[in-house]
Amino acid sequence: MTFTLGPKATSAGYKLAAFDQIGSTNAEAMVRARDGESGPTWFATTEQTAGRGRRQRAWVAPRGNLASSILEVMDVSPAVAATLGFAAGLSLESALQKLSIEANMRRAGTEPLQFALKWPNDVLAERQKLAGILLEAEAVAGNRLAVVVGIGTNVVAAPEGTPTPATSLAALGVQVGAEELFKALAEAWVEFRGIWDNGRGFGEIRKLWLERAFGVGERVAIQTGTTKVEGTFDTIDDTGCLIVRTADGRRMPITAGEVYFGTAASVGAA
Repeated sequence: MTFTLGPKATSAGYKLAAFDQIGSTNAEAMVRARDGESGPTWFATTEQTAGRGRRQRAWVAPRGNLASSILEVMDVSPAVAATLGFAAGLSLESALQKLSIEANMRRAGTEPLQFALKWPNDVLAERQKLAGILLEAEAVAGNRLAVVVGIGTNVVAAPEGTPTPATSLAALGVQVGAEELFKALAEAWVEFRGIWDNGRGFGEIRKLWLERAFGVGERVAIQTGTTKVEGTFDTIDDTGCLIVRTADGRRMPITAGEVYFGTAASVGAA
């Protein structure tokens, strides 16, 4: 198969740059933005050799996995642009649900997979990390903001030894290709990007995200540098911050950090 856009993405004016192999789809997207590419453009590959996740961690996609990035150039502030990551999570979760249901229909007697969104940027399957999202933004000509949302999904293989146990679609019994997943993702993106509407629709995105959120009401610990916050995952606020309810009843907003739930909370944040 080859990477293609579906009818929704095509009619909405999205473009596609596909690669047999590339260092980083995010890096390529940002280089294009600096050179004047205004998007909206998808960048996709089944083999990424120099990608990165949050905190500059390596994110290598071996052949068969999906590394994809969407470039959107917008007139929004960086703070508003940051909330686009929640629309990305919803888009991927929607695509995965669609493909999982279709795969389930072909495998009689199996239960549909359970997907969830883990703050701030992971998509889980059966409580294991299936995908990660990295959002980057940079000012470009015309006082506009180039926003690149990278979405890396474990299709055929998952890394070992990660802080959160990882899995792949293949390991979960969902036999789909990266190209098929990409097409479903790009179609779902049109819907949730439209709801987000340059930040004006984040209230609805927040509602939809919370309906699919992992760990609401559970014990949580967040490690940010040398600072540790523990409590219960209460909600996310209207800027996308994680709200933790501490033992003394305070509601603390968290903008970034390593997040651990349940029994991992005491281990990971120790």
